[in-house]
Amino acid sequence: MYRALSIAGAAARSGAGIQADLKTFQELDVYGMSAITAIVATHPETKKGIFPHSLEVIEAQLYTILRDIGVDALKTGMLFTEEVITHVANWLKKAETDNIVVDPVMIGKMGSALLKDDAIDAMKKKLIPLAKVITPNMPEAARLLNIDKLTTVSDLKAAAKALHELGSDYVLVKGGRLEGPATDILYDGKQYYILESPRINTIHTNGAGCTYSAAITAELAKGKTVLDAVEKAKKFITAAIRHSFGFKRGVGPTYHAAYGKYDEASVLVTIEK
Repeated sequence: MYRALSIAGAAARSGAGIQADLKTFQELDVYGMSAITAIVATHPETKKGIFPHSLEVIEAQLYTILRDIGVDALKTGMLFTEEVITHVANWLKKAETDNIVVDPVMIGKMGSALLKDDAIDAMKKKLIPLAKVITPNMPEAARLLNIDKLTTVSDLKAAAKALHELGSDYVLVKGGRLEGPATDILYDGKQYYILESPRINTIHTNGAGCTYSAAITAELAKGKTVLDAVEKAKKFITAAIRHSFGFKRGVGPTYHAAYGKYDEASVLVTIEK
């Protein structure tokens, strides 16, 4: 049985974070594990929305997973603080796998800040250099590069090239906010892989980034190449978004069971140097 770990926040709505990751691992036939860094939920009186775990709690989870089970691949999601990023980065050096996916979670679907400003530097210098793949969306890529915003496919390519200099093996810049086809750029330091799928007209995309990176992680755990893992993950998230749904309020979740059961999805991959 292949083993995949998510180190991230737990989302009370269960469309994103640890919950989305575990659903994705299960659907892709990988044994999923979690180390929860924080709980994300809005208190009705205080309006506080993020409740971080202590380093002791995080360390206990990571130690238990590595000692008792082991990992074939892992991903990081919401880490929130510089202290947690540093702690997790140090642990990754002894995690017995180089299949590390860093989803640089910074901003929630509803605009909430999921990474403190003083933690960005630690992410760039301590965490990203350990990654096989990083998976920023357009606002996250812009923030990591300290630029205004990305608006075109050419911008995505330039951002992927610049982000590659931070030290990861691959960079996947997701173009979910572009016009036209849903276009993502994967860059390996030598060439660009352009992945396109039909754009789906829905607001219900809560947890799409978490799900996408979790699917990549699951496929890497099985021994797939990065390109094959990203292509499969793109199909998975396309199907999940196409069958997404809403609840009482807010942005609804993607449907993790869609791919392979109700929807095969399709992705066009082209290569540019």
